[in-house]
Amino acid sequence: MIGRELKLITGNANKALAREISNALGVDLCDTAVERFNDGEIRVRIRETVRGADVFIVQPTSPPVNDHLMELLIIIDALRRASARQVIAVIPYYGYARQDRKHTGRVPITARLVANLIETAGADRVLTMDLHAGQIQGFFNIPVDNLRSDPIFVVYYREAGTDFAETVVVSPDVGGTVRSRILAEQFDCPLAVLEKRRPREVDTEVEVMRVIGDVANKKVIIADDIVSSGKTLIQAAQTLLDYGAAEVSACCTHGVFSSGALEALKHSSLKKVVVTNTICHQDAEKSDCVEYVSVGEHLAKTIRQIFEYKSVSHLFPHY
Repeated sequence: MIGRELKLITGNANKALAREISNALGVDLCDTAVERFNDGEIRVRIRETVRGADVFIVQPTSPPVNDHLMELLIIIDALRRASARQVIAVIPYYGYARQDRKHTGRVPITARLVANLIETAGADRVLTMDLHAGQIQGFFNIPVDNLRSDPIFVVYYREAGTDFAETVVVSPDVGGTVRSRILAEQFDCPLAVLEKRRPREVDTEVEVMRVIGDVANKKVIIADDIVSSGKTLIQAAQTLLDYGAAEVSACCTHGVFSSGALEALKHSSLKKVVVTNTICHQDAEKSDCVEYVSVGEHLAKTIRQIFEYKSVSHLFPHY
C-alpha cells in the first residue's frame, strides 16, 4: 500500500505564515504560482504532482478579502482536478465572519455564503482560528476545527513576566465574555466587562456606557478577536482609565488594521496592542504600538494531528 503524503500550498495572503508552518512541519511548500492575468483574473498553476496527497492550503481571507477568497476557491478547484486525496483549507482569519446573522431586514448572511462557496469548490475540511461567532462552524457540512488563540497569549504574557496579581482581563462587550473569561481563568486574575451600546446606523462609533467590575489601580488587558478600525479599543481604553485603571493594553487574535487604524492607535491611551500573525500587515509590523506573536507552530501541530487522524481537542482542549 502506498503511504499517504502531506503537502502544503499557499496563496498570496500570508506567505510568511505559510513558511513558518512549513518549517515547523519539516514539509516544503509546493511549487505553486498564483498570479494575475492582464485583465485581473486569477491564474493558478501547481507545478508538481499532488495526486493522492492530503493537501493543506494556507490562505487567510484577509483584506483584500475578495482577492484572497477567490485565490482560495481557485486553488481548491485546481487541487480537486489534480486528483488530490483530501483538500484542507487552512484559513487562520475567516473573512466576512462578522456578517453571521440578520441584524436587520434585507441583509445577507455572508459568512454562510462563504462557507457554501468553500464547500462547493471542493474542500474536505476547514481549519481556522477564533471565529468571530462560533456558530459559523454550523454553516459548514464538513468538519471545521476552530482553534483558540488564548494558549498563545498565555505563553506570551507569562514570558513577559506579567504580574497577574495586579492584572484584570476585560471583555470589550458582553458577547466576548466567554473568550475573556477563558484568558482570565488561565491568568488566575479577575474579569471585568464593558457594557456598550452600538447604534443602529452603519459605521457609527460605539458608545461605551460603563465598566462592570473593579479595574481601579490595575493593569488592564482588553481581550478581543478582531481589531479593525481600532475605535472600540481606543474608546474602551479611555473609559477604563476614567474608571481608575493604571494602564491599558489589548490582545487581539486578528489584526485587520483598516485605513487610519495604526495612526489612531499610536496616539491613543493604549500602551500596546498584541496580535497574532494570522493576517500579514507590513505597516503594523513596523508600528511601535503593535507587537506580533506567531501562530505558525500552533497551526503546524494541528495540521500534523489532522493528517495523522489524531485528536485536535486533545492537543488544544475546549473549555
